[in-house]
Parts: sequence; C-alpha cells; structure tokens
Amino acid sequence: MNEHIVKSFEDELNTLTAECARMGGLAEAQVADAIHAVGKREQALAAGLVERDEQLDVMQRDIERRAIRLIALRQPMANDLRRTVAAMKIAAELERTGDLAKNIAKRTLVIVESEPMQPLTRSLERLGKLVLTRLKIVLDAYTRSDVERALTVWSQDDEVDEHYNSLFRELLTYMMADPRTITACAHMLFVAKNLERIGDHATNIAEMVHYEITGEEMIQARPKTDAFTV
Repeated sequence: MNEHIVKSFEDELNTLTAECARMGGLAEAQVADAIHAVGKREQALAAGLVERDEQLDVMQRDIERRAIRLIALRQPMANDLRRTVAAMKIAAELERTGDLAKNIAKRTLVIVESEPMQPLTRSLERLGKLVLTRLKIVLDAYTRSDVERALTVWSQDDEVDEHYNSLFRELLTYMMADPRTITACAHMLFVAKNLERIGDHATNIAEMVHYEITGEEMIQARPKTDAFTV
C-alpha cells in the first residue's frame, strides 16, 4: 500500500513537471512567432498570436491548481517540495512571457501599417534572437535539471540590457531625424522593452532552476546593465 502511494505521488509530481515543460515549449513558440511576425511584417501571424495567448493562461492555472493540491494532500518535503513550488513559479513566469509575446503581436499589427525601416527591424530581430536563445537554454536546463546551463543564462543577464539600450538609442535617432517615424518607432520601442522583459523572465526561471536543484537561493546581485525604461 505504501509503495503504491509513493508511486502515485511520484507520478503526480512527474506529470506536474512535464506539464510545466510543455507550457515552456508553447511559450517559446509564441515568442519565436512574435519575433518572426514583427521581423517579417506578417499581419496574419501576429493576429493569430493574440488569440493563442489564452492557451498559456489555462495551462498556468491548471499547473497552479495541481501544485497546490499536491502540497495540500501529499505534504512533500525537501527536493519534492522544491520541484512542486518551482513548477508553479516557472508556470507563472511563462504565463507572463506569453503576455509579452501577445503585446509584441499587438504592436506588430500597428507597425505593419507604416513604411518599413529595415535597419531598425534587423536590430529588433537581433534582440529577439538573443532573448529567444536565452529562453531555449533555460527551459532546456529545467527539463534536464542542469544547473550549469541555468547559471549560463543567469550570468549573461546584462547582454540583453546592452542590446536593448543600443536599440533604444537607435530608435531615438530615427525619431529625431524624421518626425514621421515617431509613431512606428514608439511601437518598436515597446516591442524592444517587451523583449527585454522576456529576457528578465528567463533569468527568473534560471534562478528557480538553481533553487530547485541546489536548495539554495542566488545571493549575488544579477550582472545587470541599467536599461532605459518606457
């Protein structure tokens, strides 16, 4: 009987972490599509992304319910408790990541109505690819329980800030040179800020992976470059 209970608990815990990993894959796909939509000016893809966000919201609520139920009924301890709490917290980070991808899609629907500005678009795509790579690595670290890969993402947090700051200055230059670009550049600025925030969520997930595996919180300050705010 006890062996059956232990097996059932392990199955529940594995299901919880598997659902969190699946949610990570969907969030990653939404960010990738958002970057593609704004870079290639694909209106239909952007519109579809806005509709897809609800799926992540539903998954996040389901993972939260599962985790709370697991804690209440099973009273997990030590590593099992950390796994449960990490899944719940990572799901919340992924839900917010999905919201940011949706925001990028909404901005894209406005940007595609303006004249193309290829240099700025390429800069946005570079920032997007950097953020997406970080998200891929940290989600891989979560599924593999690889603390070293998670720390790689954490230690390079300032790279996204540096790219964002560079793009911020580039956008300001365009707006000052030609006031007709102000509306489109303002929307690009919000896209860039959303990408920078997705990078922050990837770093948050890295910290949670580290805590889940080691039982220790990150005590050092993040290697952060002060970013412009919008």
